[in-house]
Formats: sequence, structure tokens, C-alpha cells
Amino acid sequence: MTNKIQILGIAGSLRANSFNRSLLKNAQERMPADAALEIYSLDDLPVYNQDLEQALPLSVERLKAAIARSDAILFATPEYNYSIPGVLKNAIDWASRPGGASAWAGKPAAIIGATAGTLGTARAQYHLRQILVALDMPTVNQPEVMIAGSRDKFDPSGHLHDEKSIQILDALLKKFISLAHAHAR
Repeated sequence: MTNKIQILGIAGSLRANSFNRSLLKNAQERMPADAALEIYSLDDLPVYNQDLEQALPLSVERLKAAIARSDAILFATPEYNYSIPGVLKNAIDWASRPGGASAWAGKPAAIIGATAGTLGTARAQYHLRQILVALDMPTVNQPEVMIAGSRDKFDPSGHLHDEKSIQILDALLKKFISLAHAHAR
């Protein structure tokens, strides 16, 4: 394992100070020396429209290029109405199209999530896992980073200070990087 694993982090929230963007930043700070995490913003993606597949919007080309140069994908998803947010599903749809040209195929993935609610994004994560199966993305199954009650676990600057959550995040990152090394090009 000599090559540095390049991980693309994608938050399913557009809110600048979202718990999930903060969780990605915490993961970025906790990366071991053999991995690097780039946090990618979905702010400029248009709503998916199949009519635009023949001449992809520039923001979609940038997303697909970022995925292509990454060894693995770390998704941080909030939970909206028992599922993943529309912005995340939109990005997944754009990067999986046109048919037969999915940027996601074969990329190792892991899922993390944080919410102020009590279920810690469990339903959204399970729904996202179903989608990742369809995209042929090998995914870390355990441990599951589902941080509930986020208001009490992050400080106002977004730093995760809950020791149990930090331990679970570290354990997931270790397994994730191992999975990424096993699938590295």
C-alpha cells in the first residue's frame, strides 16, 4: 500500500454550515497519511434533464471528472422525508448518465451522516445503500456512522467533539481506506 488513496467527499446538503459538511471536514482532518479527502460541492449542478446528456453542462462534466480522478467516494447524507436529499440524488443521476457511462461504477464507497433528529440518518443511509448497489459501488457495511442529536455533538465551529462518534468515524475510515486500497487502479 504505497499509493495515496484519493477520496472524494460529497455532502447531500447545500447548507454551508450543515452537520454533514462539518462531518466531512472532520473526516478530512482525521485522514491517515495514506489517504486524502477532497470535499466536493454540489451547489452548481442543474436539475437532471436527459435532454442535456448529449452536451453535458460544464458543472456535470466537472463532477464526473472529479469522480474519475478519485479512488473512492465518501457520502455524507442528511435525511429528508425518510430518504436522501434531492440534491444528492440529482448528483448521483447526473454522474451515472448517459447509460453505460456511469462515473460511479466500481468506485468503493462509504456513507456517513449526522442529524439533529433521533435516528441519525439511518433511513437515508439504507436508501442510499440500495442506490449504490445499482451503481455497482462496493460499500463499507460496518461500522455505520449515524450521528443523532448533532447539535450536542458538534461545537459551533463544526468540530465533532463526541468521543463515541469520533471512535466510530475513525473505525469506518480505517475500513474504508482498506477497501479503497483493495480496489485501487
